[in-house]
Amino acid sequence: MKDSLAENIFCMAGPCAIENYSMMERITKFLLSYGITVIRAGAFKPRTACSSFQGLGLQGLEILKQIKVKYDIRIVSEIVDAKYLDSMLQCVDILQVGARNMYNYELLKELGKVQVPVLLKRGLCATVREFIAAAEYILAGGNENILLCERGVRSFDNCTRNLLDISCVAIIKKETRYPVIVDISHSLGRKDIAPQVAKAAIAAGADGIMIEVHEHPKTALSDKEQQMDFEEFDNFYRQVYLEKKN
Repeated sequence: MKDSLAENIFCMAGPCAIENYSMMERITKFLLSYGITVIRAGAFKPRTACSSFQGLGLQGLEILKQIKVKYDIRIVSEIVDAKYLDSMLQCVDILQVGARNMYNYELLKELGKVQVPVLLKRGLCATVREFIAAAEYILAGGNENILLCERGVRSFDNCTRNLLDISCVAIIKKETRYPVIVDISHSLGRKDIAPQVAKAAIAAGADGIMIEVHEHPKTALSDKEQQMDFEEFDNFYRQVYLEKKN
């Protein structure tokens, strides 16, 4: 077992999408060896191109359920439609609302009726105020278990996939009581600067980091460029979580 994560800065990690049971099990066992018990994995994958891999859907949820029970972990997965809510509540511990659905107020209202934690991602072009306002739709329904996720906003600069807004983290921590998670993978779309950016996010006040890990990123069915292999994650983990304690 690797050293536990320092100072309550926790890590959510896992593949972009569930592809099959054996792959999901191997990644879970690897992450557990680092003390990571919050596993992210998409059963439903909203994609810009309809021809792209859309996820395994309900089959993917069944895989998550089996992995969750077998390894006693917490699962983070995206909900794309309220019609899947009952199915997801059987196997998902944290319901993720993706950037495309931040403005889906009817979905947010439905999530306000449950007490399961909701990880709300910032919209592609949402202001900080709009981001916080979206969370109020969930809160108004009675669900106070809300985490906000900064995952970058659309920009003219193509050096990274999106423009990670570190100031958003600091503002939300200053003006609200919501925990803030920073999605390093979707904001950057690259892995070479992930440790440095994760450290900056933590310095700005982030409560947690989300990172994508795949056993063979080159063959992944989605987001090949940003997912770390096991060796790359080990290097990331050591730089972000272990060096800061020495």
